Amino acid sequence: MKKLKNYLVVGAGLFGATFAYEAAKRGNRVKVIEKRNHLAGNIYTKEVDGIQVHQYGAHIFHTSNKKIWNYVQQFAEFNRYTNSPIANYQGEIYNLPFNMNTFNKLWGVVTPQEALAKINQQRAVLKGKRPENLEEQAISLVGTDIYQKLIKGYTEKQWGRPATELPAFIIRRLPVRLTYDNNYFNDLYQGIPIGGYTQIVEKMLASDLITVETQTDFFDQQAEYLKNYDRIVFTGMIDQYFAYRYGELEYRSLQFETEELDQGNYQGNAVVNYTDAATPYTRIIEHKHFEFGKGDKEKTVITREYPKTWQRGDEPYYPVNNAKNNALYKKYKELADQEAKKVIFGGRLGQYRYYNMDQVIGAALVTVAKEFE
Repeated sequence: MKKLKNYLVVGAGLFGATFAYEAAKRGNRVKVIEKRNHLAGNIYTKEVDGIQVHQYGAHIFHTSNKKIWNYVQQFAEFNRYTNSPIANYQGEIYNLPFNMNTFNKLWGVVTPQEALAKINQQRAVLKGKRPENLEEQAISLVGTDIYQKLIKGYTEKQWGRPATELPAFIIRRLPVRLTYDNNYFNDLYQGIPIGGYTQIVEKMLASDLITVETQTDFFDQQAEYLKNYDRIVFTGMIDQYFAYRYGELEYRSLQFETEELDQGNYQGNAVVNYTDAATPYTRIIEHKHFEFGKGDKEKTVITREYPKTWQRGDEPYYPVNNAKNNALYKKYKELADQEAKKVIFGGRLGQYRYYNMDQVIGAALVTVAKEFE
């Protein structure tokens, strides 16, 4: 039998909570510390007027991995929500992802053949060139009209730089469909937990072997934690852990402006993207539509989402995985490997990569398997 250990998990998001749950299930003692005043990290939801409000932006769980889907069902029942965002370009409304409904509204085409002919006509401006940046990649996928109206302004707001300076891979998997299908994801399983996401992490951390402290910053007592625990699972920023020894990795941050309104329905859809450059926010989320209008019939809650450049003290939401930052991360990863006997780095910030929720759980379960099996 393996010797039982005392674990410290830094961060009460999905990665940390999944690891803590699995470690405790195997008889280990776990302390979870979280610098915010609540559990669940960026998937935290809070009830307002009977509406589950996604405090840190829209979160739709989707996966094609049946094992992950079954795993998360242990902690919540999911509804049948299908992600079908719409785009607002200067008052014109278009369906997302780009599909026959989008092409019909934009060009009046009716058949897939007509739509493809229009896209091919507009792709020709590249003259067969291999796309080297996001702008060229977008045009190669959907042509110039959709790029100008529905991609350029939104993407440049989101990343804070011209599309010509962004790597092509960011939208290489952009859904483009020659069918009348507004379902954004191709995944087999999709939905939102009835009663919100916070319950998932609360249930994961409900063991007698797990203690939880919120409003607790790892860096206030880093040396003591390293001394007092057998193993540490760190889900914060890897560059911060090493005191920015090689400089800061880049992140994008977000600012949320949430309003409670005295009306039952503000925009008729859970997510509306604002794709013109002049509108300062990228999207408005109307939370009640994630649960099909559930909650107070006379009220609604909306959130405007503003992208911003990350600075120390801000919440880091998206790693900027360009060549420069990936090379810098590689140097931090080498430092992390040297501490592998003591510290596990996990999650979006600890591994400096963009993860969907199912991927976070999957990565945590891979880590669990390496640690315990």
